Amino acid sequence: MLLLRYLLLTAGFGLFVGAIAVVVYDVFSAIQYRRLIAAGAGGSALRPHAVRLRLAAKLAVIAWLPLLLGLSIEVVPSGMAGVRVSQFAGTRPGALNPGVHFVLPLVESIVLYDTREHVFTTAGAEPRKEEAKPKAEVLRVHAREGLPIGLAISVRYRLDPKRLDYIHANLPPQVDEELVAPVVASVFRQIVPNFTVREIFAARREEIRKAAADAISTRLGSDGLLVKEVMLRDIVLPVEYARGLEGLLLKEQENERLGVETEIKQKQVRTAELEAEAAKVREVKQAEGAAQVRVLEAKGEADAMQHTLPLKQKQIEQSRLEAEARKESTLKNAEAAAQAKVIDSKAEFERRKLLADAEANRIRVTAAADSERMKLEALVLKQNPMLIQKIIAERLSDKLQMIMVPSDGKFFFANDVLRSAFNGNAVAQPDDNDDPSGDTPAPRHPNGGSNGNAHGNGNGNGNGNGGANANGNGSANGNRRPPR
Repeated sequence: MLLLRYLLLTAGFGLFVGAIAVVVYDVFSAIQYRRLIAAGAGGSALRPHAVRLRLAAKLAVIAWLPLLLGLSIEVVPSGMAGVRVSQFAGTRPGALNPGVHFVLPLVESIVLYDTREHVFTTAGAEPRKEEAKPKAEVLRVHAREGLPIGLAISVRYRLDPKRLDYIHANLPPQVDEELVAPVVASVFRQIVPNFTVREIFAARREEIRKAAADAISTRLGSDGLLVKEVMLRDIVLPVEYARGLEGLLLKEQENERLGVETEIKQKQVRTAELEAEAAKVREVKQAEGAAQVRVLEAKGEADAMQHTLPLKQKQIEQSRLEAEARKESTLKNAEAAAQAKVIDSKAEFERRKLLADAEANRIRVTAAADSERMKLEALVLKQNPMLIQKIIAERLSDKLQMIMVPSDGKFFFANDVLRSAFNGNAVAQPDDNDDPSGDTPAPRHPNGGSNGNAHGNGNGNGNGNGGANANGNGSANGNRRPPR
C-alpha cells in the first residue's frame, strides 16, 4: 500500500508539472516569435499557436485525482498507534491500530504515538565532571529528620492505545518531561517525609516503593498511561550521615556479634554445668556400684574361705612332702655325681696310662725299625759303594746334569769318587772283621747320641767329538739316638 500511495502521489505531481510545462513552453514560444518579428526575420519563422490554457487546465484537473487518492491512504507502522484528527470536528474518537487506513484527503490527518514501553529514570546524585554521558535529572527528597536524600528511580510505562484520543486532546506532546516526571517527583516527595532515614534506607524501603508505585499508577492511569513497574534502584544519603550511619551500623553489628558470643558463652557454660552434673552422677553411680561389688566380693571370699581352708591345709602338707622329696632327690643326685666323678677320674687315669704305654711301645718299635733300616742301608753301601753317586744325583737332580764317561782314571770327578770309595772300603774292612753283624760304629757323645756326616764333591771335563761338564755337591747328616 505504501508503494501504491507513493505511485499515486508521484503521478499527481507529474501531471501538475506537465500542465505547468505546457503553459511555460507556449509562452516561451510566443516571446521568441515576437523577438524574431522585431528583428525583421519573422517572415521565415513559423507562427506559434496560442497558449494552451485549456490543455493545462485539463491536466491539472486530472492530476488532482491520483493526488487525492494517494493522500487518502495512511499507514500506521508496528509499535505505533494513530489518532484521526479532522479539520472541522477536531479529534475523532477511537484509535487506529498498526496497518492501512483511509482518510479524507485534505480534511483529516493521522497523528502517530509510540505505544511501546518507555522508561523514565532519575539519578540519586549529580553526575561527576569526568562523565561525558549525560545523566537523568536528580530527584532529591527530604526524610522526617529533614536530611536530603537522593533517589534513583526507574518507571516503566506505556500509552494506553484505547485512550489515545484523550491523550492527544488533553495531554501535552512531551509526556515524559511534562507529565511523568512531575508526577513521580510529587509522589515520592509526599511519601518519603513520613519515614526516617534508617527506615527509608533499610527497614521500610520496599513499603515505600510499593506505596509510590500505587500512587503513580493511579495518577498516570487516569491520564491514559499504564504503569508496569516502579523500581527504586538506589538511595544516596548525605556524605556525613552516610559515614555516621556506617559507624553506627558497625557498632550495631559489633553489639549483635557480642550478643551472639555472649549467648554462645552462656550455652557453653550451661553445657559445662550439665556435663559436670552428669559426670558427678556418673561417678556416684560408679562408686555405689564399686562398693556393692566389693561387698559381694568380700562375701564371696568369706564363703570361699570356709571351703578353701581344708584345701589350703592339704596344699601345705603336699608342699612339705614335695620339699622332702626334692631334698632326698638332691642328696641322691649329689651322691651319684660324686661317684660318677670318681669313676671318671679312674677312667681318665687308666686312659692316660694306656696312652703312655702305647707311646712307649711306638717309640720302641720306631727305634727298632730305624736301627734295622740303618743296618740294611750300611750293608747295601758296603756292598755297592757306587750308590753314593746315585744318592747324590737324586738329591741334586734339579741342579745336576749327568753324563756317561769312561772309567780310565783321566777325569777328576771319577778319580775323586773312586778314591773316596776305596778309602771307605779300606776303613770298613777292619770293622767287618771285628763285627760280623756289619754294624758301623759311630762316635759317641756324652749324652749318649751318635752323629754321622758324609760329603762328596766331583768335577769332570771332557774333550773329543763332544764335550760335557758336571758339577755336584752333596751332603748328608744323620743323627741317631740309641734306644733306651
